[in-house]
Amino acid sequence: QVQLVESGGGLVQAGGSLRLSCAASERTFSTGAMAWFRQAPGKEREFVSRIRWSDGSTTYRDSVKGRFTISRDNAKNTVYLQMNSLKPEDTAVYYCAASKQVVYGSNRYLVSSYNYWGQGTQVTVSS
Repeated sequence: QVQLVESGGGLVQAGGSLRLSCAASERTFSTGAMAWFRQAPGKEREFVSRIRWSDGSTTYRDSVKGRFTISRDNAKNTVYLQMNSLKPEDTAVYYCAASKQVVYGSNRYLVSSYNYWGQGTQVTVSS
């Protein structure tokens, strides 16, 4: 069973930066992908970004493009989410997720496309 552990959340003022980390206990699926989702109070969990292990190809939701950067360290089985120019609307619990296989199209944005999840880390952006 793969375990994912997030870290790096916290409280920051608008315009500030945070870097989230997600360490996987193992990487048993070299063909898969890692992603970040977030969930604000009273809202559904939504896709933020994804990166493929094999070639580092990335995907972002429109509202974070140009502000967030996802990256990976294959040797450490770790994925990062660098978040700059944070806004109050970025406030949420951020979850790391892993999929065994790469999915394409709109399926990459679905919670159901990911097999493993971390416990989440709180990000709060004050105005």
